[in-house]
Amino acid sequence: MKTLMSIGAHVGDAELSTGCVLAHQSLKGDKIITVALTAGERGNPKHLSVADYRKQKVKEAQEFAKMLKGEAIVLDYPDGELPDNDEVRVQVANLIRQYRPHYLFTHWEKSMHKDHALTHKIVVEAAFWAALDMGDKITGTPHWAPVYFSENWEDREGFEPYLFVNCTDGYELWKEAISQHWFIMNSPSFRYFDYYTHLTVVRGCLGKFKHAQCFNVKNYQKFTKMDGF
Repeated sequence: MKTLMSIGAHVGDAELSTGCVLAHQSLKGDKIITVALTAGERGNPKHLSVADYRKQKVKEAQEFAKMLKGEAIVLDYPDGELPDNDEVRVQVANLIRQYRPHYLFTHWEKSMHKDHALTHKIVVEAAFWAALDMGDKITGTPHWAPVYFSENWEDREGFEPYLFVNCTDGYELWKEAISQHWFIMNSPSFRYFDYYTHLTVVRGCLGKFKHAQCFNVKNYQKFTKMDGF
């Protein structure tokens, strides 16, 4: 059994950009962990306050993870105010050591959204810290996990599909799980459900699968192989 951890800036980022693969692997018995550094509560609908929408978003993250027999973690940072400091890096590094994932997934390095680009930086550095002997700065035993970068419509600048990962078996479960998120089904600004579900078909065509999600890597990672999928 493997453990997969997907870390997004907001609730919904990991679920959309990596969720089909997470669902596919959950059906194979793998352990699924989603982490959101903020809830993404400032995209609140008119009928909900920011505070109430945060509560709803946390519940949606938990419901998604439950459907995949996994766990959801949402940190306490406010949407749009994710800090660029050691504290958040230590929190993420502690989670990596605690759950000891075989694979980490997060945002690509360039994005139209400040929180997305910063999450990329935080996760890459936290993964490095988690693997080092940092003394008392980070709890637990050092653990290394490679980081792969998910395809997100807001992170398109410079993103090049490199790995096409089959998610066919998890597609129906994933569709049902993401439909629990209000913004995915009801956003007036972007057709999230249509975009991401159809994208798995497009990426599946290129990867020779019925459904797939794709990931980019740093150049040095192109000398290694992503096993287990």
